[in-house]
Amino acid sequence: MISEEDGKKLLKAARSAIEGYFSSKESDVQNIQHLNKEQGIFVTLHKRGMLRGCIGFPEPVMPLYKAIGEAAKSAAFKDPRFPPLKKEELEDIHIEVSVLTVPEKIEKNKPEDVKEKIEMGKHGLIIKHPYGSGLLLPQVPIEQRWNIDEYLKNLCYKAGLPPSAWQREKSELYCFQAQIFSEVNKV
Repeated sequence: MISEEDGKKLLKAARSAIEGYFSSKESDVQNIQHLNKEQGIFVTLHKRGMLRGCIGFPEPVMPLYKAIGEAAKSAAFKDPRFPPLKKEELEDIHIEVSVLTVPEKIEKNKPEDVKEKIEMGKHGLIIKHPYGSGLLLPQVPIEQRWNIDEYLKNLCYKAGLPPSAWQREKSELYCFQAQIFSEVNKV
């Protein structure tokens, strides 16, 4: 578990990384170097309540203090769904950081079994298939007001797969949890 204080520091480091891109300054990670455990992390950017970028690392591939800057810059400048963030947009950006648990494979004997193992708002999902993969953070189905069937269908769409691909033998499903930190007093 990440403390609230460290969550605020992660948010500050994410913003620093994005701002540093425009000024060629290094991201300030001095006060979070103790967060050296490798964990998955995602940075989500919202502009006036609308998604503006979301990228991260589902697997624990680097220490959090390093991953936060990479994820923040990728969400701001490399999300293929959006043009790169412009400097003048910075004041309208609201940052959310999701620190992930290690994804666990969901055994799927029957489709009903899968649905019973997923707790809406608690579990994020990953689908891996030979023709695509996708991830949805646990807060997404709540924000979108999806039921479990819509959640699974949209996970498949995110991976570029047919809506029932999660049921196929070649598909692997994983669930994870996220500790979410969000900026306050931002639009």
